[in-house]
Amino acid sequence: MPQSSTTLTDAQTEQYWKDGFLFPLTVFSQDEAADIRLELEQLEQDWLTADLPLPLNTYKRVNAHLVIPLAAKIALDPRVLDLVEGVLGPDIMIWSAEFFIKEAHTKHTVGMHQDLTYWGMGETPDQVTAWIALSPATEKSGCMDFVRASHKNPILPHKDTYSETNLLSRGQEIAVEVADEDKTHIELAPGQMSLHHGLTIHGSGPNRSDDRRIGLAIRYLNPNARQLVADRDYALMARGQDGHSNFVHVEPPSQLFSDQALALYEQVRRDQSKALAEGAQGAVPLYGST
Repeated sequence: MPQSSTTLTDAQTEQYWKDGFLFPLTVFSQDEAADIRLELEQLEQDWLTADLPLPLNTYKRVNAHLVIPLAAKIALDPRVLDLVEGVLGPDIMIWSAEFFIKEAHTKHTVGMHQDLTYWGMGETPDQVTAWIALSPATEKSGCMDFVRASHKNPILPHKDTYSETNLLSRGQEIAVEVADEDKTHIELAPGQMSLHHGLTIHGSGPNRSDDRRIGLAIRYLNPNARQLVADRDYALMARGQDGHSNFVHVEPPSQLFSDQALALYEQVRRDQSKALAEGAQGAVPLYGST
């Protein structure tokens, strides 16, 4: 049965570290999730043709928490942080927030991959991704698939496919065949959340449903994490204290796409691109790599 949002029990935390993921966890009511979706879709309508420096989709897909107050508000919600604390402990930072949207009846997928391959942080355990559903995430709509206990592997070889239907920045996917029977379908109702480790092999199929599949992926760190590739990296302090200063602290935006937020966004994007586009076989426009 779905767990309501309080804190993780010892059994849930143990299950997370055993499997490399945990779901479903309820953080918002369906009414709240509907309101969040409405606000996001109004933003899309209002800003799609606005004169922004980059395409609107880039701001939704990369570091949305720096320019979209809604993304930061969700990432900072105490109900989300209470559950994340069960994995990371009391000191929590937000590294990124990304809206992943698959339109109805489209072929877009996410290749099977390990997140930490591209973060420049090595195989650190000091991270977790919270994925919050804002519309039904079902097998038909292209929910995530996780490979149980795959986080116990090191970073495995990946390849860049540059597939037009792969939502990842360079169509990256693990260079190992994953059998269907090894996948766990992470079905979530609007307002529910999953947690997964950065080494957990995961991906998702196309959306064959009549509705958009909308989710917000929030990457949380604790201060023990370190950037090993880029010269500088950034994080928003969500809870507790940073005793290591491995990341430059940023603030959440006060309004949509303000000049100050856009300037910060560009600085972070430029500095992070060294890690996020490392080893790419071609351009990675999403991260500014040429």
